[in-house]
Amino acid sequence: MKMKDGKINQFFKRKACDDASTSEPVKVARIKEAVTSIKEAVTFMPQPVERFPSMPQRVEVPSIEEVTTAIPRQVEVPSIEEHFPSMPQPVEVPSIEEVTTAIPQQVEVPSIEEVEVDILNSLERDPGKRPPIWKYPPNQVDQIRRAYMKWGPYQIRLDEYPLSGNKNHPRRFQETWYEIFYSWLEYSPSKDAAYCLPCYLFSKGPSGNCGSDAFITTGFRGWKRVRDGKNCAFLKHIGKDLRSAHNNAMEAYQDLLNKEAHIENVLQKQSSSQRKKNRLCLKASIDTVRWLTLQACALRGHRESSKSKNRGNFLELVKLLASYNDEVAKAVLNNAQQNAKYTSPKIQKKLLEIIASRVRKHIREEIGDSKFCILVDEARDEANKEQMALVLRFVDKFGLIQERFFDVAHVKDTTALTLKKKVCDILSRHKLDVSNLRGQGYDGASNMRGEWNGLQALFMKDCPYAYYVHCFAHRLQLALRHDELQEAQLREIEHLLEIDEIITGKGQNQIGTLKRAASTRWGSHFNSICSLMNMYEAACRVLTTLSEEGGSYNTSGDGHSGYNHLKRFDFILIMHLMKEIMGITDVLCQALQQQTQDVVNAMNLVRLTKSLIQELRENGWDKLYVNVTSYCVLHDIEIPDLDDTRAPTRYGRSRLLKNKVTLEHYFKVEIFYAIIDQQLQELNNRFSEQAMELLTLSGALNPKGNFKAFDVDTICTLVEKFYPLDFNEQEKITLPYQLRHFVVDARQSPDFKNLSTIQNLCSCLVATDKNKIYFLIDRLLRLVMTLPVSTATTERSFSAMKIIKTKLRNKMKGRFLADSMTVFIEREISASISSDCIIDDFASLDTRRVLF
Repeated sequence: MKMKDGKINQFFKRKACDDASTSEPVKVARIKEAVTSIKEAVTFMPQPVERFPSMPQRVEVPSIEEVTTAIPRQVEVPSIEEHFPSMPQPVEVPSIEEVTTAIPQQVEVPSIEEVEVDILNSLERDPGKRPPIWKYPPNQVDQIRRAYMKWGPYQIRLDEYPLSGNKNHPRRFQETWYEIFYSWLEYSPSKDAAYCLPCYLFSKGPSGNCGSDAFITTGFRGWKRVRDGKNCAFLKHIGKDLRSAHNNAMEAYQDLLNKEAHIENVLQKQSSSQRKKNRLCLKASIDTVRWLTLQACALRGHRESSKSKNRGNFLELVKLLASYNDEVAKAVLNNAQQNAKYTSPKIQKKLLEIIASRVRKHIREEIGDSKFCILVDEARDEANKEQMALVLRFVDKFGLIQERFFDVAHVKDTTALTLKKKVCDILSRHKLDVSNLRGQGYDGASNMRGEWNGLQALFMKDCPYAYYVHCFAHRLQLALRHDELQEAQLREIEHLLEIDEIITGKGQNQIGTLKRAASTRWGSHFNSICSLMNMYEAACRVLTTLSEEGGSYNTSGDGHSGYNHLKRFDFILIMHLMKEIMGITDVLCQALQQQTQDVVNAMNLVRLTKSLIQELRENGWDKLYVNVTSYCVLHDIEIPDLDDTRAPTRYGRSRLLKNKVTLEHYFKVEIFYAIIDQQLQELNNRFSEQAMELLTLSGALNPKGNFKAFDVDTICTLVEKFYPLDFNEQEKITLPYQLRHFVVDARQSPDFKNLSTIQNLCSCLVATDKNKIYFLIDRLLRLVMTLPVSTATTERSFSAMKIIKTKLRNKMKGRFLADSMTVFIEREISASISSDCIIDDFASLDTRRVLF
């Protein structure tokens, strides 16, 4: 029987509540009750006492008479601790308020899946830099092995491998070895050493034998021993014994690749109908993920339980697909296998990752072994995190310029070293060698264009022929905004455009609004000025209403001041002048933002823009003045006398009197000529041909005018000075003869008539199959076309990022955001990927419970 602790506790609780006013009879009665409880407890206590080992075996309890006789006025009742000295002390449990206060308010703990994804994304492709396989967590080794096996051996192809060994007879790694030992041979450009991928993946640790880790961790560099016949070092590594370490690793490598031979698949024999159903279930999830990503929609919902009225975009769209097809309905959601529905958020992200990786693989195959250019820019996302966008520019096999969005990555800061490391990590992960870099395109920020420590300088140290070109569109934007908006009173125009109430209508149901000028949207100022000119009367009416009915003195004052500015002749003159200038430059602005634009055509457009502005200066005053006066008559604006030297103060009367000049001189010289001269000076400074010798020499390849500018000596100078490593000595000797032959052939051939850009020339060479005959010219054209023109593609990628990562989706992780942007931006490639390829990739990533 158990000790009756309840009565003892009741007694001491009651004793704690007594006060000094308690009467003596009551105290005596309570003591009697306590003694009785103790007797009962001792009587029924088992021997020996295991719960209280220090308690005496027998307790002598005094009688009632002894207790009542000896009781004093104030009886000191022994505590429970005195009777049971070994009893544990009560534990102080903190209140719920104390606990919740001590808990951090927001703690983001990454899930196991996110940790695994981060580890897989951070895997090092270079064999010389990756850590040994046995240093990874054991539960992630198989996933890491599958990731490396999916990539295959790191067989990077360089134009020229570094020499090593004996100084008198140095040797180097040979690219042809890849073809002989294609299944396992790897090369590390950082260590200039060879490695074995299967031996690395299935090595269990250092064996301690000399040379056993040569192809695993340290790397093999004895190139002399490779060309040694039967004693070839690579053949010795393979071994003659079928049970050699390399052959065992190859067998394990093939077993892991062979999904059909896995024990799970052998035991789980499924019919063809069941496999078809499994593929249909997964295909529905793939199409849903792809469609939602292409539309920049969220995948998950707030509540996705079966009782929820809205289970989120993904589940609701799958349900919609099932409602239109009975066969799909029998394979998805509740009709699918309970352990293989493939609708969880983890599966959704995995499918999106596969599609994005397929897109990047397609881009990588488009590049092949050709040279490429990088376009880099950074911006903050909705979560205020710094994101770096990477765009690759290259010439495809058809001779067309391509600018592909490749990846976006979070960077802790925007220093040049951080950006370079992140770019190199992305390139290395996809087997893109920095030595093939032939161009860099950034904006004018100091961390990008710095001559000594900028990003372009750091890449030039690794690859001296990766020439940096400042974004042409950014230069034009800087030139257009330098002095005009300050000196020519365009601040008044911008101030007027900030008034949102200025609206008007044409027709019965049409409403027009003034377009605001954006500092980062090229060409928006031209649209803003055209909008104000078309809605001039509406603007005047609204400003009059504001001045008369403004809710405050500031509003009324702004309305009155704005109306006075709009009714001035010099304001109308400047507005028409800026429309002419920005109309001329808008053509250049739009052309520079094209992805297929080349530097030669861009420089021609810059020259044409300068000549048109110069022509406006020489012959445009009379026509401009006629347009201004007719506009003033139409809108009841006072037209001053141009011969007057005593104009009102607002035109600068004191200055006119002092210099003895007329208003015509003031408007024509101090406004018209001054603005145009400042614009031409800025364009000359920003697009100085003397400072861009590479672009000037590249102009000799221009086919316009029946190859009028095609100059053999200039083209040879271009090769000698800027691309010496892309042509060997014999090719440099052959190039001028090939150029002379090509010029004669092109001028006579009808296929090369009416060509205007070097891209047209390159694509024509491919289409006529003459790129094989004039292969040196084709190579040079591709190198020049690789040079960047603008960073508009990276700016567009950040616009896409704002559409995808909104305030409601500001918790998107880096990899999820990069995959979403890749699929969204490169939608043509994403839509062309078949669902069967995605299903096969999904099945090969991990061991699945069902077969496809």
